[in-house]
Amino acid sequence: MTSKKLVNSVEGCADDALAGLVACNPDLQLLQGHRVALRSDLDSLKGRVALLSGGGSGHEPAHAGFIGKGMLTGVIAGAVFASPAVGSILAAIRAVAQAGTAGTLLIVKNYTGDRLNFGVAMEQARVEGIAVEMVVIGDDSAFTVLKKAGRRGLCGTVLIHKVAGALAEAGMGLEEITKRVSVIAKAMGTLGVSLSSCSVPGSKPTFQLAADEVELGLGIHGEAGVHRIKMAPVDQIVTLMLDHMTSASNASHVPVQPGSSVVLMVNNLGGLSFLELGIIADATVRLLEGRGVKVARALVGTFMSALEMPGVSLTLLLVDEPLLKLIDAETSAVAWPNVAKISVTGQKRIRAAPTEPQEVPEATAAGGEASKQMVLVLERVCTTLLGLEEHLNALDRAAGDGDCGTTHSRAAKAIQDWLKEGPAPASPSQLLSRLSVLLLERMGGSSGALYGLFLTAAAQPLKAKTDLPAWSAAMDAGLEAMQKYGKAAPGDRTMLDSLWAAGQELKAWKNPGANLFSVLTKAVKSAEAAAEATKNMEAGAGRASYISSSRLEQPDPGAVAAAAILRAILEVLQIQRA
Repeated sequence: MTSKKLVNSVEGCADDALAGLVACNPDLQLLQGHRVALRSDLDSLKGRVALLSGGGSGHEPAHAGFIGKGMLTGVIAGAVFASPAVGSILAAIRAVAQAGTAGTLLIVKNYTGDRLNFGVAMEQARVEGIAVEMVVIGDDSAFTVLKKAGRRGLCGTVLIHKVAGALAEAGMGLEEITKRVSVIAKAMGTLGVSLSSCSVPGSKPTFQLAADEVELGLGIHGEAGVHRIKMAPVDQIVTLMLDHMTSASNASHVPVQPGSSVVLMVNNLGGLSFLELGIIADATVRLLEGRGVKVARALVGTFMSALEMPGVSLTLLLVDEPLLKLIDAETSAVAWPNVAKISVTGQKRIRAAPTEPQEVPEATAAGGEASKQMVLVLERVCTTLLGLEEHLNALDRAAGDGDCGTTHSRAAKAIQDWLKEGPAPASPSQLLSRLSVLLLERMGGSSGALYGLFLTAAAQPLKAKTDLPAWSAAMDAGLEAMQKYGKAAPGDRTMLDSLWAAGQELKAWKNPGANLFSVLTKAVKSAEAAAEATKNMEAGAGRASYISSSRLEQPDPGAVAAAAILRAILEVLQIQRA
């Protein structure tokens, strides 16, 4: 089965993609009759060296995203994963030559088709009297024994675009630029890893991986890598990649040693989430610094992709201060990131947390027995929520994410850890305030925010008194805060339904002579009935409100959890009374 792609047609996808980039970037123009993009200010380059690159489409933003002042003059694009036509390459060379440029440098990735087609176009241009040179970039560090074809051209090619562009912008001549970048390219290496393959529009995935496998050392055209390894934590995978890239026994290694200074590129191969990319970037910087390597600059993002491949490549370029100035030079290319012009290594990455206001002791603090009772209540609540984790997750899957049980379990574990740290506050107001901070920090999700709001507001009426009317007022205050910020109302199929039902019963505590247990028992039963009734409601708030009501056949998990918490509180108090 072929993969799904958002294209107009398989045949026209490369043309449409390049046209889209040009349509959104006034600094670019298409060359009529060719799949070529050029700087729109081409005539301003008179007397300076032009830089042309390119290759197959499907590697976006490479290469057209790197056209601009301080980088490429133009790009020739082939069909997806196919070398561009000789005629189009020659047309691009002629276009920049006729604009009065002082020669053209072709920056080509080391693939047979690219070498051949760019090479033929160069020779034809030379016959016409045009000054043209070509550098072939091979930065692949996958193969421990070099093959006749040499190292493949990968994401490191983008760094050569940047360096050559800075040199050309400074007015350096064609021959000197060619020599400089040829030397720099030898001090660079790239290695990729992927969770699965990619698929060319109209085709099936190029290779298959088992669920527990990762492909190491693959290229950017969907070809398989040099090793198939077992899935492992990111730190282990990055360690393996760095070991492979820098081992002296590897013929294509980068000679990075303790004390070396490098530019690091963490490149998304197309389908990796930014969350994963950040984890990989953190691990790579940390592990390089642990080896005594100075990370002078770190570029993290998508620079040279392989369609939708869910993988990443790491590029290391050995640098000194003069080379860093070229990396830091200004460019208008839209795909080049805004990188800070200071070293990554050596910077302070953590700021001290702000001091918290000193807690004022409350005159109405309860005694030791009441404090022990509150701890028993919290322990029972935690046990209840941990036992409900899978059930709540199952109920929550109807709304798409299925993590309600996990979220409440995380809260329960956080409370258990907190109780082990020392005695809980004796004051109910302080206890609820501490719990609100804990849940806001540790529970996560909208549930953490809502419980935090509820407890923060509920704590206020209990500062002055802790009798039954005060607890009823605390419930009212908590419900009001939840509605104000959560925008839910009774009947919206949320946790508020259970709490609201209980809150209406707890208003009876404000009556003289009200009985704690009879009112609380009614409140718990009302909460449980309200939770069960949510299965017949149409969601009006929260993530479930985006789901068709016909799919929500189970009660709301947040309402079930809230009712269970109230039941746990009642049970402990009943045991204590007995």
